Amino acid sequence: MARKKETSLQYTLPEEFHVFGFAKDLLAWYDSQKRDLPWRINRDPYRVWVSEIMLQQTRVETVKPYYANFMEKFPTVIDLAKAPEEEVLKAWEGLGYYSRARNLQAAAREVTVRYGGVVPDTPEEISTLKGVGPYTAGAILSIAYEKAEPAVDGNVMRVFSRLLYLTDDIAKPATRIKIEHLVRQVIPVGRAGDFNQALMELGAMVCVPRTPQCLTCPVFDYCMARQEGVQEELPIKGKAKPPRPVSLQVGVIVRDGKVLINKRPEQGLLAGMWEFPMVESDADKDTAKREALANGLRERFGIDVEVLEPIGEVQHIFSHLQWNMQVWSCDWIDGEELPTHARYEAWEELDSYTFPMAHHKIRQLLQR
Repeated sequence: MARKKETSLQYTLPEEFHVFGFAKDLLAWYDSQKRDLPWRINRDPYRVWVSEIMLQQTRVETVKPYYANFMEKFPTVIDLAKAPEEEVLKAWEGLGYYSRARNLQAAAREVTVRYGGVVPDTPEEISTLKGVGPYTAGAILSIAYEKAEPAVDGNVMRVFSRLLYLTDDIAKPATRIKIEHLVRQVIPVGRAGDFNQALMELGAMVCVPRTPQCLTCPVFDYCMARQEGVQEELPIKGKAKPPRPVSLQVGVIVRDGKVLINKRPEQGLLAGMWEFPMVESDADKDTAKREALANGLRERFGIDVEVLEPIGEVQHIFSHLQWNMQVWSCDWIDGEELPTHARYEAWEELDSYTFPMAHHKIRQLLQR
């Protein structure tokens, strides 16, 4: 018989759910099967913090080499706080969502000034740090400080939606709050960090989105959705708006063997990063695209160019935007003094600049 739909006010675990047995079986599985990950070598709160920020919306295997490099360059909170922002962004280059790196450094500076370089160990203090939301705060406090705080990410919401047969929409903030309350009731004394990591591990390795591996699940017997045969229908998640398409014309302008690059504004999307000059245009025909690019370059950089042949097309998708970029080779004709945010640079020197992934794709296109 199907359970009634849960409401966001029902924060008590069902009577039939065996809290002690669930935690015991989950931790036994975690102790024997947990992955060997570089941020698990100790419980240093700074190392935990960096890993959790990097892992937001990024796969574990992608993060590993970035994490090793980042920790080598900035081994302590104080090292990160003192580093030039350009150096931090360069170490982050390729991970995307660059505001994470800026927020992390801003918070490291606050920790250095206010707490002497020691990451705070209370929910009230740690939650005031820039970029530290409820999940990150819970992860640091539980893993590094063994505080009984929930760390509810997408994996944990999926696990608990199936485990307790919750039909709340996990895209809604109220559902995360509800699940935080439920997880808090299950955290075992003395192993809060391991328990939270075990839940995340279960969601990443076994209770996966489309085809949950129920037969190998260590907490198979506790799962109410599995008992009803609806585990693949959960969790419920409302559809997000599709990213808005943006058509961009990109100019590769070479003068005296050097290519024109410009720095994006210090605020907004990809703030402070370098790119090849771009002009937004919805033109359909190549003639109109050439004209839009030439006019845009004249207005923004004070140069006249001849837009030649298309080099290729590149697409890059953000959470809210889809950049559709057509790349053109251009010949410089006139215009001497560039604005302060632009410069000509030798091809071999481009590696010293921090480019977003969208423009790394363009560089790869140019190397073919």
